[in-house]
Amino acid sequence: MKQVVQNYKSGELAVLDVPVPGCKPGGVLVRSAFSLISTGTELMKVSEAGMSMLGKARSRPDQVAKVMQSVATNGVPATYRKVMGKLDSYTPLGYSLCGVVEQVGAGIDDVKAGDLVACAGNEHALHAELNWVPKNLYTPVPDGLAPRHAAFGTVGSIALQGVRQGEPQLGEVALVIGLGLIGQLVVQLLAASGVRVVGADPDPVRCELAERLGAAACGDPSSAAVETAVAELTAGHGVDQVYLAAGGGSNQPVELAARLCRDRGRVVDIGKCRLDLPWNAYYEKELDVRFSRSYGPGRYDPEYELEGRDYPIGYVRWTERRNLACFLDLMARGSVDVEPLVSHVADFDDAVETYQRLKDGDLKAVAVLFRYPGQEAEKTESTTPAVAVPAVAVSAKGMKPSPVRAARTPVRLAFVGAGNYATSMLLPHLAQREGVELSTVVTTTALSAANAQRKFGFAEATTDLDAVLGDKSIDAVFVVTRHSSHAELTRKALLAGKTVFVEKPLALTEDELAGVLAAVEESGNDRLQVGFNRRFAPLLREARQRFGARTGPANLRYLVNAGRLQHGSWYLQQGTEGSRFAGEGGHFIDTASWLLDADPVSVYAVASSGNEDLQVVLRYPDGSTATISYVTSGPAGFPKETLDLVADGRALRLDDFVRASVYGRKRWVSSRLPKARDKGQNAELAAFVKAVRTGGPMPVPLQSLVATTAATLAVQAGLAGGAPVTLARAR
Repeated sequence: MKQVVQNYKSGELAVLDVPVPGCKPGGVLVRSAFSLISTGTELMKVSEAGMSMLGKARSRPDQVAKVMQSVATNGVPATYRKVMGKLDSYTPLGYSLCGVVEQVGAGIDDVKAGDLVACAGNEHALHAELNWVPKNLYTPVPDGLAPRHAAFGTVGSIALQGVRQGEPQLGEVALVIGLGLIGQLVVQLLAASGVRVVGADPDPVRCELAERLGAAACGDPSSAAVETAVAELTAGHGVDQVYLAAGGGSNQPVELAARLCRDRGRVVDIGKCRLDLPWNAYYEKELDVRFSRSYGPGRYDPEYELEGRDYPIGYVRWTERRNLACFLDLMARGSVDVEPLVSHVADFDDAVETYQRLKDGDLKAVAVLFRYPGQEAEKTESTTPAVAVPAVAVSAKGMKPSPVRAARTPVRLAFVGAGNYATSMLLPHLAQREGVELSTVVTTTALSAANAQRKFGFAEATTDLDAVLGDKSIDAVFVVTRHSSHAELTRKALLAGKTVFVEKPLALTEDELAGVLAAVEESGNDRLQVGFNRRFAPLLREARQRFGARTGPANLRYLVNAGRLQHGSWYLQQGTEGSRFAGEGGHFIDTASWLLDADPVSVYAVASSGNEDLQVVLRYPDGSTATISYVTSGPAGFPKETLDLVADGRALRLDDFVRASVYGRKRWVSSRLPKARDKGQNAELAAFVKAVRTGGPMPVPLQSLVATTAATLAVQAGLAGGAPVTLARAR
């Protein structure tokens, strides 16, 4: 299928061939009929992509701050790879469309194949021929509403949420500053609510359009026309509410709002404009400044948007989805008319040219629609057969691992998942490794597969996992997806006879771990590696060697300054992805066990309020103990990982993979200026590829992987029970 994409580093726009997205449970696969270009938000993104690196930094100071924090935590080289990987990737465009349901995922019963739906979301309602859309981000289109009009649903929801924040009442007077797409819709919604509207925009064409659509008067904000109209309509008191629907770097809209708003009036920010509030003006009138967050309640909440958990209507009357349905209903009943806003309808194949004309100013438009192949101007039904996305079903009872490869034959690898960690920490090493062939990348999001194929040279990109597991020429499968899918994907790959590299964690529950072990037993395939990379870090390995063998028990202390997660991080989705420690803690338990050369026999865990800061005590067969302090409340500038090991009159210290030292009869201190903070990924991958090529032992014994996973899972059980948890010895 085809999708509109942009490279944020170079600014390149393209219509790219990408795999068809899979139809996951909890959503529907939709074939686009019309999608809407947001001439404000999208053109701002397109313009930013054309800036120099310095210009991009100046336009996004929030992202610069994140980069500096990453430098402090991960070092310059790792941060550079991460940032360049994000910049030099294709990113999607679009967030508002109408299309026909082609396939219905498990758990969906409100629509069926062939239904017309309006879709929302900058990750799901993209300018693409097919999109997978979760339940709370689509709604059926009312009978009689044209698809080209239903494509306005998302943008209309943004305007509707802004109006709701203003709480308009019959007979009030409102000022709308900025008469672009959002502003024009706000004007109509206010007029439909019985509010008299004054519009302000420097473009006379837009002013005239707003007046035709219901505004009482419009004019240039720098002229006297707007102030005169407000004075006449309000008897000199000022407007009851102001809606900021303008963009740009001027502070004029905020100042105009203060000047024309009545005492204790309301100012609602919908657009992205400068907000240097003149204190005296806002204080003296005691103005109520409000923000409108996108489509409404549910926005940026992954449990609502991705997992389909609705808010009870008795507590949250207007959610994202209910706003979307309401706006469609207003259009269907004629209360809002979007047809006058349509400046241009372009064929989807002409997307790049259309964006360029908009950017250059050759195409003056309020709203531009893309019309997709097979769609006539008012056609509502799809003329293209449904795309079949088969469910994964692998049965491999009695299947044995792949045979040892012939000499000098490249190791063929497949990746399931191509997110940030895979593209910044794994694939750059593998793409440069001799004797490795990146065969296939599998993702549920079509564009991420296309990005990985372009950047790392995969021979194929697909969303069909079945085909990869059934391909006998693929030697090993990397599972680098979200945590909740690791165990099941690992189980299927083992049953298919593949050597498997799965990023941590191997499992989130005891049942998942048991399922993986059952697959090992059923298939006879124990060729498994979990991404516990720290034991492969060159600096830590050298320190361990210099520490030497020990005779007595050891005490190990490991401080992990994990830091706070950003709002919206999928690590916070504990209901589906497990606790943060369940996902990450295996790294530190594995490192401790490797240094102590044993598997733990018991786990004791205590937590601070909210279970965010943990103390985990591991006991080992020879009496050694390891204490892992996993904290989120530490300062950002403090090192992420510090480790001390004391035994037999000697001590080993590791400072965040930057410096290591050993104290004994002789003291050893590593270089203070390493080239990079190397946490062992490259060495780990080298060992894994060697094992695949030669058929030799896996880099870490299966018993150790299972023991570390069991100990990580025992932390949660220990927190719940308030007592040490004894671990069963792995077979």
